Amino acid sequence: MTQIVTFGCRLNAYESEAMRARAGEAGLSNAIIFNTCAVTGEAVRQSRQAIRKARRENPNSKIIVTGCAAQTEPQTYAGMPEVDLVLGNAEKLDAKNYFINERVRVNDIMSVRETASQMVDSFDGRARAFLQVQNGCDHRCTFCIIPYGRGNSRSVGVGEVIGEARRLTEAGFPEIVLTGVDLTSYGHDLPGTPSLGALVRKILKLVPALKRLRLSSIDSIEADDELMRAIAEEERLMPHFHLSAQSGDDMILKRMKRRHARKDTIAFCDAVRRLRPDVAFGADLIAGFPTETDEMFENTKALIDDAGLSYLHIFPFSPRKGTPAARMPQVARPLVKERAARLRAKGEEALSARMSALVGSEQVLLVEKQGLGRTACFAQARFTGDTQPGQMIRVRVTDATQTQLIAMQ
Repeated sequence: MTQIVTFGCRLNAYESEAMRARAGEAGLSNAIIFNTCAVTGEAVRQSRQAIRKARRENPNSKIIVTGCAAQTEPQTYAGMPEVDLVLGNAEKLDAKNYFINERVRVNDIMSVRETASQMVDSFDGRARAFLQVQNGCDHRCTFCIIPYGRGNSRSVGVGEVIGEARRLTEAGFPEIVLTGVDLTSYGHDLPGTPSLGALVRKILKLVPALKRLRLSSIDSIEADDELMRAIAEEERLMPHFHLSAQSGDDMILKRMKRRHARKDTIAFCDAVRRLRPDVAFGADLIAGFPTETDEMFENTKALIDDAGLSYLHIFPFSPRKGTPAARMPQVARPLVKERAARLRAKGEEALSARMSALVGSEQVLLVEKQGLGRTACFAQARFTGDTQPGQMIRVRVTDATQTQLIAMQ
Protein backbone atom coordinates (compact mmCIF):
# COMPACT_ATOMS: atom_id res chain seq x y z
CA MET A 1 0.00 0.00 0.00
CA THR A 2 1.20 3.51 -0.84
CA GLN A 3 0.79 6.29 1.71
CA ILE A 4 0.78 9.91 0.51
CA VAL A 5 1.58 12.80 2.86
CA THR A 6 0.48 16.17 1.50
CA PHE A 7 1.72 19.62 2.47
CA GLY A 8 0.45 22.96 1.21
CA CYS A 9 -2.28 24.00 -1.16
CA ARG A 10 -5.41 22.49 -2.71
CA LEU A 11 -3.52 21.96 -5.94
CA ASN A 12 -1.14 19.70 -4.05
CA ALA A 13 -4.14 17.86 -2.60
CA TYR A 14 -5.48 17.30 -6.11
CA GLU A 15 -2.13 16.08 -7.38
CA SER A 16 -1.75 13.77 -4.39
CA GLU A 17 -4.95 12.02 -5.43
CA ALA A 18 -3.64 11.81 -8.99
CA MET A 19 -0.43 10.24 -7.67
CA ARG A 20 -2.45 7.82 -5.56
CA ALA A 21 -4.28 6.70 -8.70
CA ARG A 22 -1.10 6.44 -10.79
CA ALA A 23 0.72 4.52 -8.03
CA GLY A 24 -2.17 2.08 -7.76
CA GLU A 25 -2.20 1.53 -11.52
CA ALA A 26 1.55 0.89 -11.49
CA GLY A 27 1.43 -1.49 -8.51
CA LEU A 28 3.66 0.59 -6.26
CA SER A 29 3.54 -0.80 -2.72
CA ASN A 30 5.18 -0.30 0.66
CA ALA A 31 6.02 3.30 -0.21
CA ILE A 32 5.47 6.72 1.37
CA ILE A 33 5.28 9.72 -0.98
CA PHE A 34 5.78 13.20 0.46
CA ASN A 35 4.20 15.92 -1.68
CA THR A 36 5.99 19.00 -0.34
CA CYS A 37 5.32 22.74 -0.24
CA ALA A 38 7.90 25.50 -0.76
CA VAL A 39 5.85 28.58 0.09
CA THR A 40 7.75 29.18 3.37
CA GLY A 41 10.91 27.97 5.01
CA GLU A 42 8.72 26.56 7.78
CA ALA A 43 6.88 24.37 5.25
CA VAL A 44 10.22 22.90 4.14
CA ARG A 45 11.28 22.34 7.75
CA GLN A 46 8.03 20.55 8.58
CA SER A 47 8.34 18.25 5.58
CA ARG A 48 11.89 17.26 6.52
CA GLN A 49 10.79 16.58 10.09
CA ALA A 50 7.93 14.40 8.85
CA ILE A 51 10.27 12.47 6.56
CA ARG A 52 12.65 11.66 9.42
CA LYS A 53 9.76 10.50 11.59
CA ALA A 54 8.37 8.34 8.78
CA ARG A 55 11.71 6.61 8.30
CA ARG A 56 11.98 5.84 12.02
CA GLU A 57 8.50 4.34 12.03
CA ASN A 58 8.77 2.60 8.64
CA PRO A 59 12.36 1.40 8.24
CA ASN A 60 11.57 -0.84 5.26
CA SER A 61 9.36 1.51 3.22
CA LYS A 62 10.49 3.35 0.11
CA ILE A 63 10.38 7.10 0.74
CA ILE A 64 9.77 9.30 -2.31
CA VAL A 65 9.86 13.09 -2.01
CA THR A 66 8.25 15.36 -4.60
CA GLY A 67 6.31 18.62 -4.83
CA CYS A 68 7.38 22.26 -4.94
CA ALA A 69 10.15 22.05 -2.33
CA ALA A 70 11.63 19.02 -4.08
CA GLN A 71 11.51 20.97 -7.34
CA THR A 72 13.16 24.13 -6.00
CA GLU A 73 15.76 22.52 -3.73
CA PRO A 74 16.16 18.86 -4.72
CA GLN A 75 19.59 18.55 -3.10
CA THR A 76 18.09 19.38 0.31
CA TYR A 77 16.11 16.15 0.15
CA ALA A 78 18.67 14.13 -1.79
CA GLY A 79 21.09 14.83 1.05
CA MET A 80 18.77 13.20 3.59
CA PRO A 81 19.72 9.55 4.24
CA GLU A 82 16.04 8.77 4.91
CA VAL A 83 15.07 9.58 1.29
CA ASP A 84 15.22 7.00 -1.52
CA LEU A 85 14.02 9.10 -4.46
CA VAL A 86 13.42 12.78 -5.28
CA LEU A 87 11.04 13.65 -8.13
CA GLY A 88 10.16 17.01 -9.64
CA ASN A 89 6.65 18.39 -10.05
CA ALA A 90 6.39 17.24 -13.67
CA GLU A 91 7.89 13.82 -12.96
CA LYS A 92 5.62 12.96 -10.02
CA LEU A 93 2.56 12.52 -12.25
CA ASP A 94 4.16 9.76 -14.33
CA ALA A 95 4.15 6.53 -12.33
CA LYS A 96 7.06 4.98 -14.25
CA ASN A 97 9.32 7.48 -12.46
CA TYR A 98 8.53 5.81 -9.12
CA PHE A 99 10.63 2.82 -10.21
CA ILE A 100 13.73 4.48 -11.70
CA ASN A 101 17.21 3.68 -10.41
CA GLU A 102 18.27 7.34 -10.23
CA ARG A 103 18.20 9.05 -6.86
CA VAL A 104 17.04 12.41 -8.25
CA ARG A 105 14.91 13.14 -11.31
CA VAL A 106 14.02 16.83 -11.36
CA ASN A 107 13.92 18.51 -14.77
CA ASP A 108 13.56 22.17 -15.78
CA ILE A 109 10.00 23.06 -14.82
CA MET A 110 10.14 26.15 -17.05
CA SER A 111 10.31 23.85 -20.08
CA VAL A 112 6.88 22.35 -19.30
CA ARG A 113 4.32 23.81 -21.71
CA GLU A 114 1.14 21.87 -20.97
CA THR A 115 -0.99 20.86 -18.02
CA ALA A 116 -3.13 17.82 -18.69
CA SER A 117 -6.18 16.59 -16.84
CA GLN A 118 -5.18 13.84 -14.41
CA MET A 119 -8.43 11.83 -14.48
CA VAL A 120 -8.96 11.85 -10.72
CA ASP A 121 -12.20 10.04 -9.92
CA SER A 122 -12.03 9.83 -6.13
CA PHE A 123 -10.72 11.79 -3.16
CA ASP A 124 -9.89 9.69 -0.14
CA GLY A 125 -12.07 10.64 2.82
CA ARG A 126 -13.42 13.84 1.26
CA ALA A 127 -16.94 15.07 0.55
CA ARG A 128 -15.77 17.57 -2.08
CA ALA A 129 -13.44 17.11 -5.03
CA PHE A 130 -10.66 19.33 -6.34
CA LEU A 131 -10.23 19.85 -10.07
CA GLN A 132 -6.99 21.31 -11.41
CA VAL A 133 -7.63 23.69 -14.32
CA GLN A 134 -4.39 25.69 -14.29
CA ASN A 135 -0.79 25.36 -13.13
CA GLY A 136 2.23 27.64 -12.89
CA CYS A 137 2.50 31.43 -12.80
CA ASP A 138 3.82 34.09 -15.18
CA HIS A 139 4.11 36.73 -12.47
CA ARG A 140 7.23 37.22 -10.40
CA CYS A 141 6.19 38.60 -7.02
CA THR A 142 9.35 39.46 -5.13
CA PHE A 143 8.62 37.17 -2.18
CA CYS A 144 7.46 34.09 -4.09
CA ILE A 145 9.44 30.96 -4.96
CA ILE A 146 6.44 29.10 -6.37
CA PRO A 147 6.95 29.94 -10.09
CA TYR A 148 10.29 28.16 -9.83
CA GLY A 149 8.51 25.13 -8.40
CA ARG A 150 5.55 25.18 -10.78
CA GLY A 151 6.82 26.80 -13.97
CA ASN A 152 5.01 29.25 -16.23
CA SER A 153 1.22 29.50 -16.41
CA ARG A 154 -0.57 26.84 -18.43
CA SER A 155 -4.20 25.79 -18.59
CA VAL A 156 -6.16 22.58 -18.97
CA GLY A 157 -8.41 22.59 -22.04
CA VAL A 158 -12.08 23.42 -21.52
CA GLY A 159 -13.24 20.06 -22.87
CA GLU A 160 -10.96 18.14 -20.52
CA VAL A 161 -12.19 20.20 -17.55
CA ILE A 162 -15.83 19.56 -18.46
CA GLY A 163 -15.13 15.84 -18.84
CA GLU A 164 -13.47 15.57 -15.45
CA ALA A 165 -16.22 17.65 -13.81
CA ARG A 166 -18.75 15.17 -15.20
CA ARG A 167 -16.76 12.17 -13.94
CA LEU A 168 -16.43 13.65 -10.46
CA THR A 169 -20.13 14.51 -10.32
CA GLU A 170 -21.09 11.02 -11.49
CA ALA A 171 -18.75 9.60 -8.82
CA GLY A 172 -20.98 11.25 -6.22
CA PHE A 173 -19.25 14.50 -5.37
CA PRO A 174 -21.83 17.28 -4.91
CA GLU A 175 -19.15 19.99 -4.77
CA ILE A 176 -16.10 20.66 -6.97
CA VAL A 177 -13.37 23.19 -6.18
CA LEU A 178 -11.47 24.58 -9.16
CA THR A 179 -7.78 24.86 -8.31
CA GLY A 180 -4.64 26.37 -9.79
CA VAL A 181 -1.55 28.36 -8.87
CA ASP A 182 -2.85 31.54 -10.54
CA LEU A 183 -6.45 30.57 -11.17
CA THR A 184 -7.63 33.87 -12.66
CA SER A 185 -4.98 33.65 -15.40
CA TYR A 186 -6.85 30.62 -16.76
CA GLY A 187 -7.15 30.34 -20.52
CA HIS A 188 -4.69 32.93 -21.86
CA ASP A 189 -2.60 30.13 -23.40
CA LEU A 190 -5.54 28.24 -24.94
CA PRO A 191 -7.11 28.69 -28.40
CA GLY A 192 -9.68 31.45 -28.20
CA THR A 193 -8.32 32.52 -24.79
CA PRO A 194 -11.36 31.46 -22.71
CA SER A 195 -11.53 33.24 -19.35
CA LEU A 196 -12.06 31.73 -15.92
CA GLY A 197 -15.56 33.21 -15.92
CA ALA A 198 -16.36 31.57 -19.24
CA LEU A 199 -15.09 28.23 -17.90
CA VAL A 200 -17.27 28.55 -14.80
CA ARG A 201 -20.37 29.25 -16.91
CA LYS A 202 -19.66 26.27 -19.19
CA ILE A 203 -19.17 23.86 -16.29
CA LEU A 204 -22.44 24.92 -14.70
CA LYS A 205 -24.30 24.71 -18.02
CA LEU A 206 -22.85 21.41 -19.22
CA VAL A 207 -22.75 19.59 -15.86
CA PRO A 208 -26.27 20.32 -14.57
CA ALA A 209 -26.08 17.59 -11.91
CA LEU A 210 -23.26 19.41 -10.11
CA LYS A 211 -24.75 21.03 -7.02
CA ARG A 212 -21.88 23.31 -5.99
CA LEU A 213 -18.90 24.88 -7.75
CA ARG A 214 -16.29 26.68 -5.70
CA LEU A 215 -13.12 28.60 -6.57
CA SER A 216 -9.87 28.32 -4.67
CA SER A 217 -7.62 31.37 -4.22
CA ILE A 218 -8.06 34.10 -6.85
CA ASP A 219 -6.27 37.30 -7.79
CA SER A 220 -9.15 39.78 -7.65
CA ILE A 221 -7.51 42.29 -10.04
CA GLU A 222 -7.72 39.61 -12.76
CA ALA A 223 -11.42 38.82 -12.25
CA ASP A 224 -13.03 39.07 -15.71
CA ASP A 225 -16.46 40.45 -16.58
CA GLU A 226 -17.83 36.96 -17.26
CA LEU A 227 -16.78 35.85 -13.77
CA MET A 228 -18.57 38.82 -12.23
CA ARG A 229 -21.71 37.91 -14.19
CA ALA A 230 -21.40 34.32 -12.99
CA ILE A 231 -21.14 35.53 -9.39
CA ALA A 232 -24.34 37.54 -9.88
CA GLU A 233 -26.36 34.96 -11.79
CA GLU A 234 -25.15 31.46 -10.91
CA GLU A 235 -26.49 30.29 -7.56
CA ARG A 236 -24.44 27.10 -7.80
CA LEU A 237 -21.21 29.16 -7.80
CA MET A 238 -20.51 29.38 -4.09
CA PRO A 239 -20.37 32.85 -2.47
CA HIS A 240 -16.95 32.42 -0.89
CA PHE A 241 -13.82 33.92 -2.43
CA HIS A 242 -10.30 33.67 -1.08
CA LEU A 243 -8.14 36.56 -2.27
CA SER A 244 -4.41 36.67 -2.85
CA ALA A 245 -4.25 40.10 -1.20
CA GLN A 246 -0.89 39.77 0.65
CA SER A 247 -0.88 43.35 2.03
CA GLY A 248 -3.09 46.35 2.64
CA ASP A 249 -0.37 48.94 2.11
CA ASP A 250 0.31 50.38 -1.35
CA MET A 251 4.06 50.81 -0.93
CA ILE A 252 4.48 47.24 0.31
CA LEU A 253 2.32 45.99 -2.57
CA LYS A 254 4.65 47.78 -5.01
CA ARG A 255 7.70 46.29 -3.34
CA MET A 256 6.04 42.89 -3.53
CA LYS A 257 5.51 43.56 -7.27
CA ARG A 258 1.82 42.89 -6.93
CA ARG A 259 -0.54 44.11 -9.65
CA HIS A 260 -3.19 45.65 -7.43
CA ALA A 261 -3.49 48.52 -4.96
CA ARG A 262 -5.25 48.55 -1.60
CA LYS A 263 -8.33 50.21 -3.09
CA ASP A 264 -8.66 47.45 -5.69
CA THR A 265 -9.16 44.77 -3.02
CA ILE A 266 -11.79 46.88 -1.28
CA ALA A 267 -13.54 47.73 -4.57
CA PHE A 268 -13.71 44.05 -5.59
CA CYS A 269 -15.19 43.02 -2.26
CA ASP A 270 -17.74 45.85 -2.39
CA ALA A 271 -18.73 44.96 -5.96
CA VAL A 272 -19.17 41.25 -5.20
CA ARG A 273 -21.08 42.04 -2.01
CA ARG A 274 -23.57 44.05 -4.04
CA LEU A 275 -24.04 41.09 -6.39
CA ARG A 276 -24.14 38.41 -3.66
CA PRO A 277 -24.99 39.86 -0.23
CA ASP A 278 -24.37 36.47 1.43
CA VAL A 279 -20.73 36.38 0.24
CA ALA A 280 -17.76 35.71 2.52
CA PHE A 281 -14.18 36.68 1.79
CA GLY A 282 -10.92 35.16 2.86
CA ALA A 283 -7.41 36.40 2.12
CA ASP A 284 -3.73 35.61 2.32
CA LEU A 285 -1.84 38.30 4.23
CA ILE A 286 1.90 38.53 4.87
CA ALA A 287 3.17 40.10 8.11
CA GLY A 288 6.59 41.70 8.34
CA PHE A 289 7.48 42.01 4.66
CA PRO A 290 10.90 43.70 4.27
CA THR A 291 10.80 47.49 4.94
CA GLU A 292 7.32 47.24 6.54
CA THR A 293 6.87 50.05 9.07
CA ASP A 294 4.32 50.18 11.88
CA GLU A 295 2.10 52.42 9.73
CA MET A 296 2.31 50.03 6.78
CA PHE A 297 1.40 47.13 9.04
CA GLU A 298 -1.59 49.03 10.42
CA ASN A 299 -2.83 49.55 6.85
CA THR A 300 -2.82 45.79 6.35
CA LYS A 301 -4.57 45.20 9.65
CA ALA A 302 -7.22 47.80 8.74
CA LEU A 303 -7.85 46.07 5.42
CA ILE A 304 -9.57 43.23 7.31
CA ASP A 305 -12.37 45.60 8.31
CA ASP A 306 -12.26 47.83 5.23
CA ALA A 307 -12.69 44.91 2.82
CA GLY A 308 -14.81 42.77 5.16
CA LEU A 309 -12.43 39.80 5.32
CA SER A 310 -13.18 36.93 7.69
CA TYR A 311 -11.25 33.79 6.67
CA LEU A 312 -7.59 34.69 6.90
CA HIS A 313 -4.37 32.83 6.15
CA ILE A 314 -1.61 34.76 7.91
CA PHE A 315 2.00 34.20 6.89
CA PRO A 316 4.92 35.68 8.82
CA PHE A 317 7.31 36.76 6.07
CA SER A 318 9.81 34.04 5.30
CA PRO A 319 12.79 34.97 3.08
CA ARG A 320 13.18 32.41 0.31
CA LYS A 321 16.64 32.09 -1.21
CA GLY A 322 16.64 33.22 -4.83
CA THR A 323 13.84 35.78 -4.48
CA PRO A 324 14.37 39.58 -4.57
CA ALA A 325 12.64 40.06 -1.20
CA ALA A 326 15.31 37.93 0.50
CA ARG A 327 17.84 40.65 -0.43
CA MET A 328 15.73 43.56 0.87
CA PRO A 329 16.19 45.11 4.36
CA GLN A 330 14.54 42.60 6.71
CA VAL A 331 12.18 43.27 9.62
CA ALA A 332 13.45 41.79 12.90
CA ARG A 333 12.10 38.25 13.37
CA PRO A 334 10.50 38.91 16.80
CA LEU A 335 8.60 41.84 15.28
CA VAL A 336 7.52 39.73 12.28
CA LYS A 337 6.11 37.11 14.66
CA GLU A 338 4.41 39.75 16.81
CA ARG A 339 2.71 41.34 13.77
CA ALA A 340 1.59 37.94 12.51
CA ALA A 341 0.05 37.22 15.91
CA ARG A 342 -1.79 40.56 15.85
CA LEU A 343 -3.17 39.86 12.39
CA ARG A 344 -4.33 36.40 13.50
CA ALA A 345 -6.05 37.93 16.53
CA LYS A 346 -7.80 40.48 14.31
CA GLY A 347 -8.81 37.68 11.95
CA GLU A 348 -10.25 35.68 14.83
CA GLU A 349 -12.39 38.69 15.82
CA ALA A 350 -13.64 39.06 12.24
CA LEU A 351 -14.51 35.37 11.95
CA SER A 352 -16.30 35.40 15.31
CA ALA A 353 -18.38 38.39 14.19
CA ARG A 354 -19.33 36.63 10.97
CA MET A 355 -20.36 33.48 12.84
CA SER A 356 -22.57 35.54 15.14
CA ALA A 357 -24.17 37.33 12.19
CA LEU A 358 -25.35 33.99 10.76
CA VAL A 359 -27.27 32.97 13.90
CA GLY A 360 -30.96 32.61 13.09
CA SER A 361 -30.39 31.99 9.37
CA GLU A 362 -31.27 28.90 7.38
CA GLN A 363 -28.37 27.24 5.59
CA VAL A 364 -27.74 24.27 3.32
CA LEU A 365 -24.77 22.22 4.49
CA LEU A 366 -22.51 19.87 2.62
CA VAL A 367 -21.86 17.15 5.19
CA GLU A 368 -18.09 16.54 5.52
CA LYS A 369 -18.37 13.94 8.27
CA GLN A 370 -20.88 12.94 10.92
CA GLY A 371 -22.06 16.09 12.70
CA LEU A 372 -19.93 18.53 10.68
CA GLY A 373 -20.61 20.40 7.44
CA ARG A 374 -20.00 23.60 5.46
CA THR A 375 -22.43 26.27 4.32
CA ALA A 376 -22.32 27.78 0.84
CA CYS A 377 -20.23 30.65 2.24
CA PHE A 378 -17.82 28.06 3.75
CA ALA A 379 -18.81 28.55 7.39
CA GLN A 380 -18.24 25.37 9.38
CA ALA A 381 -21.33 24.10 11.21
CA ARG A 382 -21.89 21.44 13.85
CA PHE A 383 -25.24 19.67 13.97
CA THR A 384 -26.90 16.57 15.35
CA GLY A 385 -28.50 13.84 13.31
CA ASP A 386 -27.62 10.77 11.31
CA THR A 387 -26.01 11.79 8.01
CA GLN A 388 -23.38 10.63 5.53
CA PRO A 389 -20.43 12.55 4.03
CA GLY A 390 -21.44 14.20 0.77
CA GLN A 391 -25.09 14.56 1.81
CA MET A 392 -26.75 17.98 1.47
CA ILE A 393 -29.02 18.98 4.37
CA ARG A 394 -30.97 22.09 5.32
CA VAL A 395 -30.44 23.42 8.85
CA ARG A 396 -31.28 26.38 11.03
CA VAL A 397 -28.41 28.11 12.83
CA THR A 398 -29.23 28.36 16.53
CA ASP A 399 -25.94 29.54 18.01
CA ALA A 400 -22.29 30.12 17.21
CA THR A 401 -18.84 29.85 18.72
CA GLN A 402 -15.89 31.96 17.59
CA THR A 403 -15.17 29.59 14.71
CA GLN A 404 -18.27 27.45 14.12
CA LEU A 405 -22.01 27.58 13.71
CA ILE A 406 -24.29 25.43 15.85
CA ALA A 407 -27.26 24.19 13.84
CA MET A 408 -30.20 21.83 13.93
CA GLN A 409 -32.09 20.07 11.13
